[in-house]
Amino acid sequence: MMKAIALGALATALAVTAPAARAAEPTNAATVQAPETVIHYRTAKVQGLEIFYREAGPKDAPTVLLLHGFPSSSFQYRNLIPALATRYHVIAPDYPGFGQSSAPDHTQFAYTFAHLTDVTEALLDQIGVTRYTMYIQDYGAPIGLRLALRHPDRVTGLIVQNGNAYLDGIQDFWKPVRALWADPSPANRNALRKVVTPEITKWQYLNGVSDPSRVDPDSWGHDQALLDRPGNDEIQLDLFYDYRTNLALYPQFQAFFRTRKPPMLIVWGANDECFVVAGAKAYLRDNPKAELHLIDSGHFALEDKADEIVPLIQDFLGRTLPTH
Repeated sequence: MMKAIALGALATALAVTAPAARAAEPTNAATVQAPETVIHYRTAKVQGLEIFYREAGPKDAPTVLLLHGFPSSSFQYRNLIPALATRYHVIAPDYPGFGQSSAPDHTQFAYTFAHLTDVTEALLDQIGVTRYTMYIQDYGAPIGLRLALRHPDRVTGLIVQNGNAYLDGIQDFWKPVRALWADPSPANRNALRKVVTPEITKWQYLNGVSDPSRVDPDSWGHDQALLDRPGNDEIQLDLFYDYRTNLALYPQFQAFFRTRKPPMLIVWGANDECFVVAGAKAYLRDNPKAELHLIDSGHFALEDKADEIVPLIQDFLGRTLPTH
């Protein structure tokens, strides 16, 4: 009986005091959570392939096109998309052979950068995206810049994150690849198979990073699971060999920077060994007004330094790509 009375008294006290306690909570802006960003995971039929892409933000807002690198996919932008989609229409596709897109056997589909650009262009045309600021990283650079050469008037700006367009950026890391370019023998091709192993995939994410605890291990785990699919190594080896065609286009890319002078933000992991920092500085030769920020990070700088990079991107877009 006494226990029941005590419990009743406690319940009465809580009923009286709880509203007052809630009323005393601070109501400053820091405690107000922004609405959750809705990201759509879509697939389109493009040239007989299932092409996956992530889409977020208002469709009538200016578009930001996120083009991923090797060995990743649009997954690498999983944290950036919500930060941009409150103001912009964001599109992040997976190329054939990457991520959730179709990966036909390399004997049935030509894995070249020209072909990946064809598919990306067809996707954008199909979904009605005709103007965009591009975020280009690694493989995203030659694909995005090929798009720019085809449709220069569609490009409203460039965000370059360890995406190369100059010979300055290609140094020692590329020696085995250059050997394949010079002699596409089975021996030189097989020498590059180590590049798709778990050790090298992890290295690409952690090399040059001062605090590895800031890098989500799911990043390289996700990539490796896709690299390990039967036949995907041959896809990647075909692209390593075809990368030489991008170097042949460097003069045209550079002429685009000189003549069009697009608004350009360069945020570069300065410790990257895949594309060294000289490649970042080289952009200023052809577009002196480009904004250059060297980040204490590596190849996938967005993984550990998003707290530095995302505000730079938001500021850049706010000045060069105002919303309606």
